[in-house]
Amino acid sequence: MKDISIKKAAAINASASYICVILQIVFNGILARILSPEDYGIVTVVTVFTTFFTVISNMGIGPAIIQNKELTEDDISNIFSFNFYAAIVISLVFVVFSVPMAHFYENSVYIPIGALLAISLFFHTMNIVPHSYLLKQKRFMAIGVRMIIVNVTSNAAAIVIAFMGYKYYALVWQAIVNAMVSFLWNYSTTGIKFRIKFSFSGLRKILSFSMFQMGYSIINYFSKNIDNLVIGKYIGDSALGFYDKAYKVTLYPQNNLTNVITPTLHPILSSHQNDKEYIYTKYMEIVKVLSLLGMFIGIYCYFASEEIIGILFGNQWGASVPCIAMLSLSIWAQMITGSSQAIFQSAGNPKNMFISGLFTILLTASAIAAGIFMGDIVKISLYLTIAFNLNFFVTYYFLIKRTLGMSYLGFLKSFIPELGIAALVTLAGFGARLITAEYLVVSAFIKGVIMGIAYILGLLIFRQHRVLISFIKR
Repeated sequence: MKDISIKKAAAINASASYICVILQIVFNGILARILSPEDYGIVTVVTVFTTFFTVISNMGIGPAIIQNKELTEDDISNIFSFNFYAAIVISLVFVVFSVPMAHFYENSVYIPIGALLAISLFFHTMNIVPHSYLLKQKRFMAIGVRMIIVNVTSNAAAIVIAFMGYKYYALVWQAIVNAMVSFLWNYSTTGIKFRIKFSFSGLRKILSFSMFQMGYSIINYFSKNIDNLVIGKYIGDSALGFYDKAYKVTLYPQNNLTNVITPTLHPILSSHQNDKEYIYTKYMEIVKVLSLLGMFIGIYCYFASEEIIGILFGNQWGASVPCIAMLSLSIWAQMITGSSQAIFQSAGNPKNMFISGLFTILLTASAIAAGIFMGDIVKISLYLTIAFNLNFFVTYYFLIKRTLGMSYLGFLKSFIPELGIAALVTLAGFGARLITAEYLVVSAFIKGVIMGIAYILGLLIFRQHRVLISFIKR
């Protein structure tokens, strides 16, 4: 297995990811102008449940394959063969589950949608082992090329189907094509063998790690999807469409900055699982960059929320603006916290990750319950923002103090310069609001320039420019 540095792995992953970002923005902009908020809301409800079944089907197997260095190719094939039968069972159960789901939401359309998405669920389950095996082998180039091909193929299919007038089915087939092409690509790349009769020996080797990983994944699922579950039921599909669109926009930085680097952390840092200080040192280099970028992005999205929604999706999504304004204040915390899972895994301690996840879902559920009681998606957005920021402190207590054995207070002190920079950028944001522009693009640009200048001054004043310059050089 060829060794590879975090720098090189992240560069490969970044190249593929940012190509996909550009493509996704274009594709989303097209689809958002063809489909209605209700179309998105309907599919969002179903995908919440497919995501849960996906978490169940994973069973913590993916990260466990990466972490365990004693697995043989024979073990990998046995685990893959087991997953085939698990994929069939889980897909059939989901088809049956779509019936009570339709009754619960009082909409029969969820039955055919559920039956179709069971196909996506099957291929996603089958892809768990091949994808994890590629990560274990650190074959990031193959993964990057696949990301681009899958992105273009699945989105192109969705746009064609949407233009044909099939409404929300366009999003359904987007998921199916995505899962199917991903599996076929990875399976043909890895050459893993399928066996009708298989041994459980490989599964027994990863059982202790995978059980806590699965427990955390289930908790993490509910903390990230319980809002969609209850909004669709108690407030309505249209409200869910507006909220979900805003929420996904605020996840762009995490998905396209944090998740560019973190998928490479576990495969690489897991080789140093007994050297906690090494893991902490390498991780802090990444955390500081995510912090400085996330702070600016979050504040900018707050002040430019109207421009962002209007430019990306059009005027029909105006109700998403106050939601994105609230949720943008959680971008900093979510960008940093989103990288923590890879470090829990690299340190070989999924138990602490599971415990921190229990606190996460408690905070999230409380915030959503309060928002549902108010009957307002903006209130839900506000309360969730508070919960996400509180979750940052809980998660990193368990990671820094309990898992890596480092100073928790020292970790928190490292973010003090960001507070000063944030104050300058915020003042600039209020000033930028006084300047009016006829076009949204011009307005977004003006705010970006004014707040960007304040950001650069803040970096220089608090001497944080060195962190970003060092990162860019590397």
